[in-house]
This record gives sequence, structure tokens and C-alpha cells, in this order.
Amino acid sequence: MKIIKNIFLIFFAGIISLTNISWNSSANKSNNPIVEKFDTFSVSLYEKLNDKDLNFNAFNTGLKGFLKLRAENKLGNSKYLTIIDMSVSSNQDRFFLIDLNAEKIVHKSIVAHGRNSGSEFAKIFSNKIGSFQSSIGFYKTAETYQGKHGLSLRLDGLELSNSNARKRAIVIHAADYVSNIFIDKNGRLGRSLGCPSLPKKDFSKIIEKIKNGSVLFIYYPQEKYLETSVLANSDINNYFKKEFDVSSSDQ
Repeated sequence: MKIIKNIFLIFFAGIISLTNISWNSSANKSNNPIVEKFDTFSVSLYEKLNDKDLNFNAFNTGLKGFLKLRAENKLGNSKYLTIIDMSVSSNQDRFFLIDLNAEKIVHKSIVAHGRNSGSEFAKIFSNKIGSFQSSIGFYKTAETYQGKHGLSLRLDGLELSNSNARKRAIVIHAADYVSNIFIDKNGRLGRSLGCPSLPKKDFSKIIEKIKNGSVLFIYYPQEKYLETSVLANSDINNYFKKEFDVSSSDQ
């Protein structure tokens, strides 16, 4: 029993170090953490965020990709996870900035999609240069710069669905057309050339938090993407099992 207990403690400590997220959920009580750890952790963290405006499927998929990228040491900033849910109206809050250490949403707001992706709702997505459409999938934030919209944040696409983000100049910037005033006048939010544009309010604070290597996930329940994305389909349980080399005899 003492050997088993020590193995569990080593495994548990490794998970906390790997994800850089506190684990205060009912997963602690599991007799089989390898099997249950991700599903239990994801549901528990979602409940702690306590915001039903955030779609669980968007969050769950985003968290899965984040954990894989974090485990592979591909992130320069693992404190934050940003989810943009393109499945809802652009007139609603669909940009969610999650502080994973504090286990809470620290900012949410409206966010624009590309003008050729749809009107009020985004329905069509593309990675093609000149498409003026949004691209779904996982991104990593990069450096800031001063452009025609002022302070802006470059994005690097991590998947086939958004690999041309740099070439297309898909960045996060603030815009006047991303506001409730614009919605009131036009019946919908303004649209970008493909960038996830944000309101000007608190923009610089948001960029300061998420710059330099954090995960941004643009979600849409597109069947082809969800079936083919390596990050969206990460088998977290098997990955962690291999990572910590915990066999069934150790459980």
C-alpha cells in the first residue's frame, strides 16, 4: 500500500506541474486518476468558471488542446487560455479570457469575425489568403506591434485550418465597429477582414495578459475540423499515461 500511495503522489504532483493549474476538483478522490483525470478535471474547472455563456464543448475542446501544447512545452505563456466561440451571434459575448491559475474568467466581450464568414452569425471559414473569412482552430499568440489599428497582437496558426494566419495578417486589434453602439445602429456587430477584432475598452490590458505564447482557440462545431484536428482530438488520457509511464499494475 505504501508503494502504491507513493506512486500516486508522484503522479499527482507531475500533473500539477505539467498543466500549471491547481487541481482542486473531485478528481483527487478518484481511484483511477489515469482514466478519469481529464474528464473530471474539465467538468470541475468549467463549473468553477460559473458562466453559462461559455459553451462547454468549446471550453472542453480548447482545454484539451491547451493541455497537449503545455505538456509538449510549446507555450511561452501557460497562465491564460482564450476561447472564441463562433457558433453564437456576434451580438453576444463570445470572447472568453480564462485565468487558469485563478480558475476564473477574467474578461469576456463581443468579438468580430471576417466579413465573408457571415453577417450576424459566422457560418463559413477559410484559411485562404484574400478570403476575408475567419479561420477556426488553435493559435498561439506572438509579439505585439503598432499598426493601422494601433496596438495589435500577431497570431500564429497551429493547424491546417489556420496555418496562413501570418501571411494573411490575422491579428488581434481593437476597432470602433466592435461595440454595442454599432450593434444598436446596424442590428449586428461590425466585421473584420478575418481578424478577431475586439472592443477598445480594456484592450491593452487583455493583450498584455495573453501575448507571447498563450493559446487562443477559435471554436465552431464544424464536423470536418472536429474530426481531423490533431489538437481537438488529443487523447489526453493516453498521452498522460505515456508521459508518466504509469502502467495498470501501478494503479
